[in-house]
Amino acid sequence: MAKTTKYLENSDNLSLIKNATDILDGGQLVVIPTETVYGLAADATNSEAVKLIYSVKGRPSHNPLICHVCSAAMASRYVETPPAALKLMDRFWPGPLTIVLPLRQNTGISSMVTAGLTTLAVRSPDNTITQDIIAALDKPIAAPSANPSGKLSPVTAQDVEETLGDKIPLIIDGGQTRVGIESTIVAVEDDHITLLRPGTITADEIAEATTLAVHDRQDTKISAPGQLESHYAPNAAVQINVKSPTGNSVHIGFGECADAVLNLSETADLAEAAHNLFSTLKTADQLAGHKTITVAPIPNEGIGIALNDRLRRAAAPRDA
Repeated sequence: MAKTTKYLENSDNLSLIKNATDILDGGQLVVIPTETVYGLAADATNSEAVKLIYSVKGRPSHNPLICHVCSAAMASRYVETPPAALKLMDRFWPGPLTIVLPLRQNTGISSMVTAGLTTLAVRSPDNTITQDIIAALDKPIAAPSANPSGKLSPVTAQDVEETLGDKIPLIIDGGQTRVGIESTIVAVEDDHITLLRPGTITADEIAEATTLAVHDRQDTKISAPGQLESHYAPNAAVQINVKSPTGNSVHIGFGECADAVLNLSETADLAEAAHNLFSTLKTADQLAGHKTITVAPIPNEGIGIALNDRLRRAAAPRDA
């Protein structure tokens, strides 16, 4: 059973940082808080430790992992950093933006992190304790969401305890995550940016920061995390864009919605809806039993694009 340790914002947390780095250096896993969702972390240079991530999550081995770094300087030790990438790091890091860049040679990053690709996804998380752990380790940590593969992403330490608690030596409890959904993922090309996964940092913001065009992903080849068709799913079936729910569903509203059992944001605030998405889906799943979860339409603009991406994958057909 995991030991869950509460991270104290106004404390130096030196013993917790040392405990976490000792576990990571020893080839084991630590659950870390971030501003997006909780992550299942391993030393990204240790293939046996990274293999544990895939095993514990039941994650397909062709699905690459995000490497978390504490700075742009650390990232540049492992990936090529063209001017557009540096602009994005300067503008949005630490924060919920992952950048896919060419992997430098002989970096020591495990090929299991990249799933054999020649690129590496890097992010600097906006969380003090996690930043301190990475800095103390002085190596990137590979960290997908700390949940069984394909299931709801965890936004509290309790979410992790309920699904993976018997498999992890240490869970660091940093409270409910601030953003609530996974990071935006982009690939920096020579003359444009490709949006690989939408998040709370929008395509318009990325275009403004780089003065480059932002294109949607065109192919179906897995080139970054979060691209599997069925993902982020509760146990109950999910139907989206439902305006008039039936009596045999647990309905999640958005904005004014008289039929809603739960509501992502009664004021139709997209950022609030993102913050509440996975916790609301979890509650709906607990209420659903054999019923279906239905979700009201959400505007497909700004952060709403990311919300609809997560909901579409939650509603996608699942493997038997």
